[in-house]
Amino acid sequence: MRRTRQELEQIEQATLSSVAQYSAASLGREYPEPPHPFRTQYQRDRSRIIHSKSFRRLDSKTQVFLSGSGDHLRNRLTHTIEVASVSRTIARALGLNEDLAEAIALAHDLGHPPFGHSGEETLNRLMRAWGGFEHNVQSLRVVQVLEARYPKFPGLNLSREVLEGLRKHEKFHEAPETGSRYACPSLEAQIANLADEITYYSHDLEDGLDFNLLGEAQLSALEIWRSTREQVSTSFPEMDSAGLQTYVVRSLIDREVEDVIATSQAAIEHSGVRTVEDVRSQPRALICYGEEFLRMNREMRAFLYKHLYFHPRVAGANQAACELLEEVFVAFVNDPRLLGNRAAARIEMEGVQRTICDYISGMTDLYLIAEHERLFPDRAEARRVVQQANLPRMGAFV
Repeated sequence: MRRTRQELEQIEQATLSSVAQYSAASLGREYPEPPHPFRTQYQRDRSRIIHSKSFRRLDSKTQVFLSGSGDHLRNRLTHTIEVASVSRTIARALGLNEDLAEAIALAHDLGHPPFGHSGEETLNRLMRAWGGFEHNVQSLRVVQVLEARYPKFPGLNLSREVLEGLRKHEKFHEAPETGSRYACPSLEAQIANLADEITYYSHDLEDGLDFNLLGEAQLSALEIWRSTREQVSTSFPEMDSAGLQTYVVRSLIDREVEDVIATSQAAIEHSGVRTVEDVRSQPRALICYGEEFLRMNREMRAFLYKHLYFHPRVAGANQAACELLEEVFVAFVNDPRLLGNRAAARIEMEGVQRTICDYISGMTDLYLIAEHERLFPDRAEARRVVQQANLPRMGAFV
């Protein structure tokens, strides 16, 4: 028996918390559209994001290690799917709107350029005189302007609640109907934001372990690793080292998620909020870690920056790749005709530099390297440095 959208909305209102963002209470879209017959607003958003070109390109964009470095390494797409999974888990446990939390999570990294945060820093430097570059801002540009799938409007025309969740770079939000300013987005948006942190710290740590860039001796200095490892070792004393490490990461994520659920539930109850409007009037986020896990996560973040993100085998490869990115950017600035007709058509409206920035930020790692080869056929050695800097590939089930 087919369920209609109205029935799905009634199920939400009967089963979700009063502080959840109900689909039927959505403020709609910038360009009005008739409601879908059997999908809610946020289910429709999720589909539009998944079917976008920008989402597919995440499969070949760097998370920490350059795309193609290893068969088991995460890329920007696998990271995004993991964030969506954690977001749904937390939203479900708190009686919130899973579809909205998932849609925000799926779109949160659409604006990431090739070569990860190193590529972002390079583009920001190159664009400093023209407004800079920040991947959260670019994610909004992607879904509001750059995706071209519909004849009646630019972008994906996502719901205002998903767009609110993507505005992580803004200190204040602005209500579209009144113009009033508020500090906190929906609880579902707060969940997607924290799920991103839970996921990338833990999984970046696992990727570093898999490729021997991090070791047990280093990790034993981390309280969150040490305490989680002790729990796993007690429960599974016969587990081998490789299996133990993998299960520690899995258990670490479980501990963090459980802490966020318990702490957030207590914060929601203590705040006295009863509606989603009450949530938005709060001075600070209600989805949060407890003090102990907040402290341990800050320690883990500092550790990863010191021992992984700036590791010579990671930073060296990324720096070499970003030199290619800069050369491509400068070549396009010097001769915008190299962009091709479709991209160049935006120059009159957006300006040369912003058009080039949009174009390059949408590239995958491999396409950027291919463009460099097209523009600089005699610079094969520079590309070889990037390719040889990649970590050794890791076969299945090793």
